[in-house]
Amino acid sequence: MQKFNSIGIMGGTFDPVHYGHLIAAEFARHEFKLDRVIFMPAARPPHKEINEVLNSEHRYKMVKLAIQANPFFKISDLEMKRTGKSYTIDTIRYYLEYYRGSDIFFIMGADSLLMMDTWKDYQELSGLCRFVVVTRPGYVIERSDPALKNLPPILWERMEFLPIPGLDISSTDIRHRVAENRSIKYLLPLEVEQYILDQGLYR
Repeated sequence: MQKFNSIGIMGGTFDPVHYGHLIAAEFARHEFKLDRVIFMPAARPPHKEINEVLNSEHRYKMVKLAIQANPFFKISDLEMKRTGKSYTIDTIRYYLEYYRGSDIFFIMGADSLLMMDTWKDYQELSGLCRFVVVTRPGYVIERSDPALKNLPPILWERMEFLPIPGLDISSTDIRHRVAENRSIKYLLPLEVEQYILDQGLYR
């Protein structure tokens, strides 16, 4: 197996994947000198009902189309193969074993950080890997924020903040635009836009 010094894990529902996701992954790759970024579509996100998200096969195919031009990006169906809900700690444990000796960076948005104390075994997770929290330029996260009071000190020691452009793009807005027959061009890769139209998704 090829040896890597550092691996990024980009988890998410990707319903659908868009340029905000891709920019976050690429900026994190460059800033932290990641050898590879693995996109990890969640099969059954714990915080969402199964009928709230698109079939995982469609989401997987859209991510695969979106990242095909970047040789540093890969996709994994690890969480899709699991039975039950997808938990970040299980994925991190797997990759710590699979890429033994590599630094693992989990890439997430500020909204995920604000919810992290609801994640399974979040206190243990905080000490297992490093965390890259992508934010909008000028957006500051204060440790004193009451929403973050439950996060353990070790997380703050292992966390980096990365301002990036493009975070105003949202999957929710894209789904609404498709449902309302409005344009989604330039919000996501052309191949993903065409897949959504060809498959009649989000109508």
